[in-house]
Amino acid sequence: MNRKSFLKKSLIAAGALLFVPVLDKSANAKAASISAPDAKPEPYLWKSTDIDVAWIGHSTVLINFFGVKILTDPILFERVGVYFLGTTFGQSRYTHPALTPDEMIQPDIILLSHAHLDHMDYRSLLFLTEKFPGKITCITAKNTSDVIDDLKWKSLQELDWKESFATHGIQFKALEVIHFGFRFPWEKDRSRGDWNGRSFNAYAMEMKGKRIIFGGDTAYTENFKAAGFSHADIAIMPIGAYNPWHRVHANPEESLAMAQHMNTKYFVPVHFYTFRQGQEPIDEPLSRLKASAEKYNVKIGWDTIGETCHLPLE
Repeated sequence: MNRKSFLKKSLIAAGALLFVPVLDKSANAKAASISAPDAKPEPYLWKSTDIDVAWIGHSTVLINFFGVKILTDPILFERVGVYFLGTTFGQSRYTHPALTPDEMIQPDIILLSHAHLDHMDYRSLLFLTEKFPGKITCITAKNTSDVIDDLKWKSLQELDWKESFATHGIQFKALEVIHFGFRFPWEKDRSRGDWNGRSFNAYAMEMKGKRIIFGGDTAYTENFKAAGFSHADIAIMPIGAYNPWHRVHANPEESLAMAQHMNTKYFVPVHFYTFRQGQEPIDEPLSRLKASAEKYNVKIGWDTIGETCHLPLE
């Protein structure tokens, strides 16, 4: 272990004492069981001529973009939180991931929206880079790569808002959202007005005239409209943990409105039904989404962990 890694892990260990009481609410700490997903993706059957988007859980989505495999914000283990000495201290899942770590195929690209513990999970990223060393390109937000730069990436690329990066035939563009970026409270954060602090992204992915939006984590914003998109074939948007954190998390109706800004064809919801993060009932985000979707000209791509949205849906 080099000096940088030692200091990094020592700092994380110190943070554990602060974060475990926050992350591991009593309802989660005493959870007796974790629900099984209702469906299971079959990525080995996907074709290089198609677009497939499968929900693994939380904000983890496995995308087949004309044969290129993209994995967003991978969370593959039972707990999310502070990782130290081979153990994660933090919140337990409500629902198992649709694919176990051993079932996960090799992604060509891992796309990370920001450095929060439930989006940039060190244990999951360590597992994937050990299983597929030197084979994964990682794209992450500005001033966040230091968390994971000791892992065995093929390449590690930071993107700032409005910046673009092309790889595997796909053009990625980082989009500004309304959220916050610190991994631990003492860190610099752009939401506090510090331009050199940790940032937070949504992303647009374009290939062969098709566009997929990964919304990351965001409150309601009109920045997607300002980005000038004439269309989005698929929008992957967060809909949960809005109570009491509405300032940084959009509710279902707001996410639908943002998707409408992009003239989205297919709306696929994430960031719900995986961890008990908000005070709203765990089924409420989906219920509100279904109740409001008819007011918007979009099709809902899935409603349960493990389902796959195919483009076009027939």
